[in-house]
Amino acid sequence: MPLTTVLQLREKEKENAQIAHHQSQKAFEEIATELYTLLKKKETAEGSYASTLSKSMPIDKIKEQLAYIEALNVKIMRLQDHVNRARKEMEEKQSILTEAYVEVKKFEKVIENRNIEAEKITLKHEQTLMDELSIRQYLSQNR
Repeated sequence: MPLTTVLQLREKEKENAQIAHHQSQKAFEEIATELYTLLKKKETAEGSYASTLSKSMPIDKIKEQLAYIEALNVKIMRLQDHVNRARKEMEEKQSILTEAYVEVKKFEKVIENRNIEAEKITLKHEQTLMDELSIRQYLSQNR
C-alpha cells in the first residue's frame, strides 16, 4: 500500500477523532452547564431558606423548602457523576485525537523524507549523466 494511501487513511482517522472529541466536549459542556444551573438554584434556595428561618413562617413552608433543597442535592450528586464520566470520555477522545495527529505527522514526515531522498537520487543521476556527457564531449574533441 503506497504511503499516500496510508496517509489519507490516517487523516480520515484524525478527522473522525476530531469529530468524536468535539461531540464529547459539547456533551461535557451541556452537562456541566446543567450542573452549574442546579448549583445556582441550590444557592438561591438555601439563601431563601436562611431568610425564612429568620422570619416566622409556617413549619410546612420550611419543610417544603428543605425537601426542595434535598431534591436539588440528589440531582446535583447524580449530575456530578455524569460530569465526571463526560470529562473522562472527553479526555479519552482528546488522547485519541492527539495520537491521530502524531500518526499523521509521522507519515507526512516519512513521505517528505522519501521525496527528499528521491530528489537527491535524481540530482545524483542527472549529475552522473552530465559528467558522462562532458567526458564524451571532451573525448570527441580530442580525437
